[in-house]
Amino acid sequence: MSKPDANQRGFNAVKQLTEGVEIRLSQPKNPHAVALGRLGGAIGGKARADALSPEQRSAIAKQGADKRWGKG
Repeated sequence: MSKPDANQRGFNAVKQLTEGVEIRLSQPKNPHAVALGRLGGAIGGKARADALSPEQRSAIAKQGADKRWGKG
């Protein structure tokens, strides 16, 4: 999670003062779990691309471009 901006800091300060509750913005992440997640994502995309035919990849890419650029 990124650092809180001014609005989030203000909200948290008011909440702490009014409720007396300490707010934790994020929990520490396990670096091993993060590494495994990245590895799985890297492997999964390549495996999917290898399993698709060139025509299927082209159709998926065209659909994505149409959605992005507002066609279709």
